[in-house]
Amino acid sequence: MTRRYALYWLPPPGSGLAAFGNAVLGYDNAAGAPVPHPQALGDLAAVTVGARVYGFHATLKAPMRLAPGTEEADLVAAVRDLAIGHPPVALGPLAVAALGPFLALVPAAPPPELGLLAAECVAVLDPWRAPLSESERAKRRPERLDPRGRTLLARWGYPYVFEAFRFHMTLTDALPDPDRAAWLRRLSDAYAATRPEPVVIDALSVLVQDGVEPFRLLARLPFGDAHG
Repeated sequence: MTRRYALYWLPPPGSGLAAFGNAVLGYDNAAGAPVPHPQALGDLAAVTVGARVYGFHATLKAPMRLAPGTEEADLVAAVRDLAIGHPPVALGPLAVAALGPFLALVPAAPPPELGLLAAECVAVLDPWRAPLSESERAKRRPERLDPRGRTLLARWGYPYVFEAFRFHMTLTDALPDPDRAAWLRRLSDAYAATRPEPVVIDALSVLVQDGVEPFRLLARLPFGDAHG
């Protein structure tokens, strides 16, 4: 069974943001358990099939297999070292937006510190990443990428890093054009009803996936916490 790891930002457990995202996707990756969808929003189960596997998150280092000779504990220790002494990153408010055919929560004005954090996560943790297999590379559809995207994919195992990085918390699978606007209104209204507060990144989370099972939280490492 293939085991993969990812470095995500997860909203604090028990927060309103976590409750909203978990309910939309129907899964809590911190608890590793299903969550009921709010029936008032419509058939969310049908439009979150793929997103549910990853849970409500923002990617900082894309899913990867461990490099030969490395261990899970090594990866967690590396993330802990990265988190120690790192200052919090204030994102400000988030809003529901369309990213191509998907809907996601995105910051209105991403600070420069956010891109620097993401770049650091990609580069510092890359020694723990196994090279892409041919099937993994094919799943990224390199033929649809521009030359720079193919270069990033070949070097870092993921095309949306460094200047191509965009912080987002996916809420749906790809939606057909006729449905996207309606879902955007529904989810925007539902998110506004939670009275969202400005978001601050103050921890990194390591998640693990066994086979095709959903990702689940392995370790949450707060910034400035030497003991995790």
